[in-house]
Amino acid sequence: MGSGPALPDVVARTRPPGHPVVALTIAGSDPSGGAGIQADLKTFAALGGYGCAVLTGLTAQSTTGVTRVLPVPAEMVTAQLETLFADVAVDAVKIGMTTDAVVARAIAAVLRELRSAGPAPYVVLDPVMVSTSGHRLLEADAEAVLRDELLPLADLVTPNLPEAAVLLGAEPAGDDTEAADQAHLLLKLGARFALVKGGHLDSAESVDHLAGPDGVVALAAPRIPTRNTHGTGCTLSSACAVLRPGHDGWEPAVRAAKDYLTGALRAADDLVIGGTGTARGPWSGHGPVDHGFAGAARTVG
Repeated sequence: MGSGPALPDVVARTRPPGHPVVALTIAGSDPSGGAGIQADLKTFAALGGYGCAVLTGLTAQSTTGVTRVLPVPAEMVTAQLETLFADVAVDAVKIGMTTDAVVARAIAAVLRELRSAGPAPYVVLDPVMVSTSGHRLLEADAEAVLRDELLPLADLVTPNLPEAAVLLGAEPAGDDTEAADQAHLLLKLGARFALVKGGHLDSAESVDHLAGPDGVVALAAPRIPTRNTHGTGCTLSSACAVLRPGHDGWEPAVRAAKDYLTGALRAADDLVIGGTGTARGPWSGHGPVDHGFAGAARTVG
């Protein structure tokens, strides 16, 4: 081969002022687009971030539920993470579905190595452990790895009430006082901040409890009357992740994330995603929130 022109030396690139936050989602795929990495990437974009994604699993899923899950092999999850972090400076990480203990352990190992090498991104852990219908989504060994290895690496953990109970080995909180107590107890497992989501409580407002070194703060938002709530947990946690680098602390970032989710829920009924196919019988699903509610006019289809 002939000798071509000399290639210039690689020079480290710096981001200009006003560059978007670079946020990474480590999660499973939802073909219906309402949850998982699809919801996370939509949320990052809607809030001005640049989204990256590492896939942990494929699901066969619609607005009516999940029919099959195919985990991505742990070594492939590790390869995705190591390849990405070797090239891209990530400001915030959101961890969703981990599929099994081996994958959860692989994620923890890479994050520990990243943290030991220098300043690490903010990490938000959304412990996807219990479905809306109450079914456990992880085996006991995977729950243990998530609690003992991933949670201590999290700057913020965002369980719903059933998930907080599983992490603590307790009964689900039945009122705001118990939810606040469980948020505080989660800090003893190693998380720096814990947001226990109160959506399962029967109250006029949706009240989440944010625990940190200075105590517990109740964060209230209007409870939106809609059945189209698919992906709310994914959306809130990814909003917290992408908003944290631009806010002075977790409380203002979480408040802004809740405001965004409330808007997405208010607009959810304008989307008609589920119940439009060929399946017979009444629609029994839960449609997605509208991640792009504040964006440009929609293309008419």
